[in-house]
Amino acid sequence: MSQITLKGNPINTSGELPQNGTQAPQFTLINSALQEKTLESYTGKRKIISTFPSIDTPTCATAIREFNQKAAQLDNTVVLCISKDLPFAFKRFCGAENINNVETLSAFNSTFAKDYGLEITDSVLKGLCSRTIIILNENNQVIYTEQVRETAEEPNYQAALNALVVTA
Repeated sequence: MSQITLKGNPINTSGELPQNGTQAPQFTLINSALQEKTLESYTGKRKIISTFPSIDTPTCATAIREFNQKAAQLDNTVVLCISKDLPFAFKRFCGAENINNVETLSAFNSTFAKDYGLEITDSVLKGLCSRTIIILNENNQVIYTEQVRETAEEPNYQAALNALVVTA
């Protein structure tokens, strides 16, 4: 279990993020076109997995915008933005914001958050994904993780991108 905060108040997650060098857990999630996507859907690509509580919060929306802008410059890399929001919310947001360089995936009906150790287990956000960055190489090995300690803060985008450069 990891402890993070929500506006300074302690909250807990279901476990620890996958360790660097380990294989990423499998998943099946739903994209905004209501299609199932699995980890195998992205075989051969590097993956930036950005998780967060909800697209309808300012920090989460900023993170998607940032990765949308940065993803356009990355070779052989897909950015997967994952929360328990419904696919309809993602489609609405991405359409309104002209987001087209990231893929949004809904974990609303999956064990993804528990399997990756990032499900919030208490507080008003119980059941949602915590804010994390997990980077996988082309072989689905974990090469970088960040559990954002304060839920209202943004992840360290530069450190995540640097991890991709080191392994390229």
